[in-house]
Amino acid sequence: MESYLNENFSGVKPKNSSEDALQRWRKLCGFVKNPKRRFRFTANLSKRYEAQAMRRTNQEKLRVAVLVSKAALQFIHGITLRSEYVVPEEVKAAGFEIDADELGSVVEGHDIKKLKVHGGVEGIAKKLCTSTSEGLNTTGDLLKGRLGLYGINKFTEVQMRSYWVFVWEALQDMTLMILAVCAFMSLIVGIAMEGWPKGAHDGLGIVASILLVVFVTATSDYRQSLQFKDLDKEKKKISMQVTRNGYRQKISIYDLLPGDIVHLALGDQVPADGLFVSGFSVLINESSLTGEAEPVMVNTDNPFLLSGTKVQDGSCKMLVTTVGMRTQWGKLLATLSEGGDDETPLQVKLNGVATLIGKIGLFFAVVTFAVLVQGLFSRKLQNGTHWSWSGDEALEMLEFFAIAVTIVVVAVPEGLPLAVTLSLAFAMKKMMNDKALVRHLAACETMGSATSICSDKTGTLTTNHMTVVKACICENVKALNCSIDTLGLCSEIPDSAVKILIQSIFNNTGGEVVINKDGKREILGTPTETALLEFGLSLGGQFQAERQASKLVKVEPFNSEKKRMGVVLELPEGGFRAHCKGASEIILAACDKFIDSKGEVVLLNEATINHLKDTIDEFANEALRTLCLAYVEVGENFSPVDPIPGTGYTCIGIVGIKDPVRPGVKESVAVCRSAGITVRMVTGDNINTAKAIARECGILTDDGIAIEGPVFREKSMEELQELIPKIQVMARSSPLDKHTLVRHLRTTFGEVVAVTGDGTNDAPALHEADIGLAMGIAGTEVAKESADVIILDDNFSTIVVVAKWGRSVYINIQKFVQFQLTVNVVALIVNFSSAVLTGSAPLTAVQLLWVNMIMDTLGALALATEPPNDELMNRTPVGRKGNFISNVMWRNILGQSLYQFVVIWYLQTGGKALFHLDGSESDLILNTLIFNSFVFCQVFNEISSREMEKIDVFKGILKNYVFVSVLVCTVVFQIIIIEFLGTFASTSPLNFAQWFFSVFIGFLGMPIAAAVKMIPVGST
Repeated sequence: MESYLNENFSGVKPKNSSEDALQRWRKLCGFVKNPKRRFRFTANLSKRYEAQAMRRTNQEKLRVAVLVSKAALQFIHGITLRSEYVVPEEVKAAGFEIDADELGSVVEGHDIKKLKVHGGVEGIAKKLCTSTSEGLNTTGDLLKGRLGLYGINKFTEVQMRSYWVFVWEALQDMTLMILAVCAFMSLIVGIAMEGWPKGAHDGLGIVASILLVVFVTATSDYRQSLQFKDLDKEKKKISMQVTRNGYRQKISIYDLLPGDIVHLALGDQVPADGLFVSGFSVLINESSLTGEAEPVMVNTDNPFLLSGTKVQDGSCKMLVTTVGMRTQWGKLLATLSEGGDDETPLQVKLNGVATLIGKIGLFFAVVTFAVLVQGLFSRKLQNGTHWSWSGDEALEMLEFFAIAVTIVVVAVPEGLPLAVTLSLAFAMKKMMNDKALVRHLAACETMGSATSICSDKTGTLTTNHMTVVKACICENVKALNCSIDTLGLCSEIPDSAVKILIQSIFNNTGGEVVINKDGKREILGTPTETALLEFGLSLGGQFQAERQASKLVKVEPFNSEKKRMGVVLELPEGGFRAHCKGASEIILAACDKFIDSKGEVVLLNEATINHLKDTIDEFANEALRTLCLAYVEVGENFSPVDPIPGTGYTCIGIVGIKDPVRPGVKESVAVCRSAGITVRMVTGDNINTAKAIARECGILTDDGIAIEGPVFREKSMEELQELIPKIQVMARSSPLDKHTLVRHLRTTFGEVVAVTGDGTNDAPALHEADIGLAMGIAGTEVAKESADVIILDDNFSTIVVVAKWGRSVYINIQKFVQFQLTVNVVALIVNFSSAVLTGSAPLTAVQLLWVNMIMDTLGALALATEPPNDELMNRTPVGRKGNFISNVMWRNILGQSLYQFVVIWYLQTGGKALFHLDGSESDLILNTLIFNSFVFCQVFNEISSREMEKIDVFKGILKNYVFVSVLVCTVVFQIIIIEFLGTFASTSPLNFAQWFFSVFIGFLGMPIAAAVKMIPVGST
């Protein structure tokens, strides 16, 4: 079976599957009982084609708009532009001077001419009654009018389907429809023959069984959909920094209004259509909207920002103009959401299993029907009554047909692919409580197979709460454990050096010091920027005063490739000065001077360089992140288009920033090691800092290798083959190094790789990895978009929890498949062999429908929702090549099936003698006994299936209330069927001895299962 599945159903990958692979397996699923239900959680490919067409249209629209705006620019210089726009009365009445349609046409159409007519960005802001510096005022009466006129920043969502839609979809099952027709015919013939109500019992029994199956199935599916709805809400929780009422604050993107001033930084997703107010080096990636990969430069000449695009470089302030479904992104998103997620490899594989078994079941059903009909004809031929047919014989034919159809119902395990979804939905909901938000279903199951984790250091292995604890300024190395130490440092270094240090910290930063709405000082920015700004404030610096003292001319934001940030200032006394900061050894290499202990700028000599390098190593060996700050005078004639100098700098000093290791990380790394998962640290930090922290976390061992990115880049393929398995730490790595390492681990070494990332530049590695893990707190929106799982607390220990849940999902589905295939095999063989050898089937249509519900919906609920245990992390990972239906599973299936078949066959042939049954009711009692024994075999087999290899199957059983509830319900309902529903279910009440025998036969399956587990088989 595994080779059949690998050949036909293995083309779908955990992510980035080709359209051909997605189409191929759909075509192979020829026989499907209920397509609506089976394919509910698969991608809607036609909707995806619509979204692609929309992207192509957007691309063409924007291309034309850009060409038109360029042409307009050439003509409008020196021309007095007149406005033909008339403000609608309702807009005037609300206190505004421009309506939503006009705003939309300006931005979406890239209409530079209209923008000039309206007075540019400042003119639009004025017409929207907002300020580009103070933001919206939300205290007045304008807020209500603004909401009414311009709308809210929410997109049309797919309507939540009601419970009755799921009932209707469950009724679409082709076999249930055929059975309903059989029931209807049985009712007509039965009532005509025996009158009401006696003649209606068989038909009503089938109808009741069908309705029970439909409502239980619909309830299970509806609960799943509610879980996915909750998860979708979590995925959409995105906040942005805005200025409102004169204060910087964080608000949900869904609360944004036209007129809001939004602060965008590297890695953010543009939350609405808008206009560029101010900023530096802004590059926008519009591929999500247009499919165009080339980034667009946004500035005062091209100020248009479109919702859904991403900030690839730089930072800026944006004036929101158009929100929600008025934006092009809103329209595209509505179509994209209907396209759905790709199906997971396990879903596809189990669709393959269902298809194969369905074909086998269909064959057996046809043969069973043929044999039963042939038996009836033979009997009539012997009696010479083959030309005359009674109502009883017509009912018998109908019953034969119903049994054949019900064999198909039982044989086609329609619930297999849906059991994956059920298990994944359950796991995703629970993982949400454990601070992991799963964005793609497939990540849940793939994480269970992970063999390697490439983790960031900062914020994942460490707490991301940074403080400057050491500094080397003017040759003076000082530990800074409190504010007194910092003031002491101030008194020990010259005023000129303090002044240039404060200028560097407060101007060369991506952070800000603001006063929040409570009137308190607040530092905004990354943890590194925050630590430096706190250091600057403790030196006595004033952020706003320092920023106003000189003018920022150019900013090059921090970039993980260059590992530096630079700015150019226009000084009040004239001239320009460049400041840069970044990786200590890189900035130091760009310096040829330093500030000595007297505050004078002197040339760097070898002794000073060695002293500074030793200081960097000393800080790094104490697990401190080191940064070097430097400046250079760039003369009188600097232009913003000129590059920031790369050499000739004067070293101001080196700071050591403490970022403690997170509690529990060492234990989590040890758990990974015992689970066969290799943890590697990939960081942009200094190699000594990385090694110190890796040792503290237990990542770097004596036989492991720590390597720097530039060295790794130079290695040949042959060297990499030998080197990569030993690499435990990669320091000073670029995003490309991370991507290369991940690619080699996946392709050359066949590993299943999970990668963590938080920055925009991590997106390629997150995309390349089998499982991309983005950080929820420190991560940019671009990183989160590329990831499969978002770690909400940025904690490495949460990644281990994700791995545990992934393994749990994989094993739970294996347990369910083992259980269901056992029921399939036994039900098929029992009914088929009985029909062939005795001319009748022991299990009726109603009974088989009940068995189908036990193994399908209820079985999935019981086994697919088993919570994980710590022992899961003592197993080796499945990896990329593991067989899903393993030898262990086949051993258990065949062992249990053989036992159940032998027992039921013995009952069928010798049951009457064993229980001294005779008289007209003997056949009915025997068939009831067979049915009851068969059901109890499944009840105890369900318990045995909790563990595929261990003997002790009761451990933790009471903690899984779903499992216990399903078992209790099954047993209670079975008693009701046997004792009280005999007329509908073709059963007869049993005495105590017969009940004891049925339960004992079922229970005996458990020691048999335990004995079978002791038979050694290979792992695959």
